[in-house]
Amino acid sequence: MSPERSGTPADGRERARHLMMAALDGEISRQEQEELEGLLSGDADLSEEWERLRRIKEATGMIGLAKPPEEVWGRYWESVYNKVERGIAWILGSVGAILLLSWGAWKGVMALAADPDIPSVVKFGLLSLVIGAVVLFVSVAREKLFTRARDPYREVER
Repeated sequence: MSPERSGTPADGRERARHLMMAALDGEISRQEQEELEGLLSGDADLSEEWERLRRIKEATGMIGLAKPPEEVWGRYWESVYNKVERGIAWILGSVGAILLLSWGAWKGVMALAADPDIPSVVKFGLLSLVIGAVVLFVSVAREKLFTRARDPYREVER
């Protein structure tokens, strides 16, 4: 039925729908409840819509998720723990490799730095290049190790 044929104008119907949603969520004041009742009493279509919404809310309120068995929760938390543990191990391993390789690169660059004929800009550029290469090497090596262990297509012949 169109808003013109019902007992409530279009803006009143929108207000009624807003109040219905608030009422379903339990977020309606006593004054708004009275306003909603007034709007519903003047419009049969709105009253029917309200009843449908209430029945849907009631039906969905009875639906619940099945609780998984205790062993499922145990496996879940074990999995979470393993993932966190391995993530921390990869971070620490990567940082350690970067630090050790950077230290070795630093020693190599310092040997070059002892040469007074090489400008400071070249020394700094060389050091930056070596440290960047170390970080990139560790990152790519870690990614290759990670993807190789989980590659679903490793057995597929190309």
